[in-house]
Amino acid sequence: MSGEAPIQSIPNAVKFLFGGTAGMGATVFVQPLDLVKNRMQLSGEGGGAKQYKTSFHAVTGILRNEGIIGIYSGLSAGLLRQATYTTTRLGIYTWLFDLFRGKDGSPPNFFMKAGIGMVAGATGAFIGTPAEISLIRMCADGRLPVAEQRAYKNVFDALFRIIKEEGVLTLWRGCGPTVVRAMVVNAAQLASYSQAKQFLLSTGYFSENVSCHFVASMLSGLVTTAASMPVDIAKTRVQNMKVINGVPEYRGAIDVLVKVVRNEGFFSLWKGFTPYYARLGPHTVLTFIFLEQMNKNYRRIVFGDTSGHGGGL
Repeated sequence: MSGEAPIQSIPNAVKFLFGGTAGMGATVFVQPLDLVKNRMQLSGEGGGAKQYKTSFHAVTGILRNEGIIGIYSGLSAGLLRQATYTTTRLGIYTWLFDLFRGKDGSPPNFFMKAGIGMVAGATGAFIGTPAEISLIRMCADGRLPVAEQRAYKNVFDALFRIIKEEGVLTLWRGCGPTVVRAMVVNAAQLASYSQAKQFLLSTGYFSENVSCHFVASMLSGLVTTAASMPVDIAKTRVQNMKVINGVPEYRGAIDVLVKVVRNEGFFSLWKGFTPYYARLGPHTVLTFIFLEQMNKNYRRIVFGDTSGHGGGL
């Protein structure tokens, strides 16, 4: 891509809008997989029997016990999470990506992309943590006995009740591992996607189109899943934990990881790998395809640019 004419920059406000819209659109399709991933990560918590043996077992169990609507538990929280977290992370990433382009329009190098991804992820995670904790709890509810369920009506009911019953700071419980996870995810996802796309275009077998975006997204999703799952399971359990008689179930993310390895085995850190990748892969694909297409059409309509560049990634 080096040697090309400098690419006109899309306004920052539009970058943020497109980032959030792309993430929300993808979430509508993959929310059931996110639910299964969260249930799998919570299965066997506390050293008890595993509630779900496989991803298929989890899906059939949820459908049998909670119905077709149950598979979309937490959708409102998932959408709000994308509206906050993804709007911020993709908006900041595309803004910084353009800021650090070379004078000839060439993209930043891989390590710069990873650094930009970490900054974007950490910022987005902090802003999106309240929606994240609501999502985790709403997804977890169906696995509990009725008497123990929190029974949030929607994400706004969840946020209001958490503040009222547990204090406003609870909205940022698990913020540390959430931020660390986001830094890992974004450094892996955004940098690997951009690098994979750049490599595919350099082979001469791909052009700037949906096929290229699809292959780059699937490669990115695989790298991101392997890198981020241990941090994700720590985040999930910290955010879902209850405080009994003033004593929390876990002291922090490290305590979660130690207990998971001790009680459930080392490879339990990648428990739910299939639904995680099945969720992250398509979500990555759909998010980047939506984002690239919105950028491409904006450039065509506003700038009169017919080169086909998505831009910003």
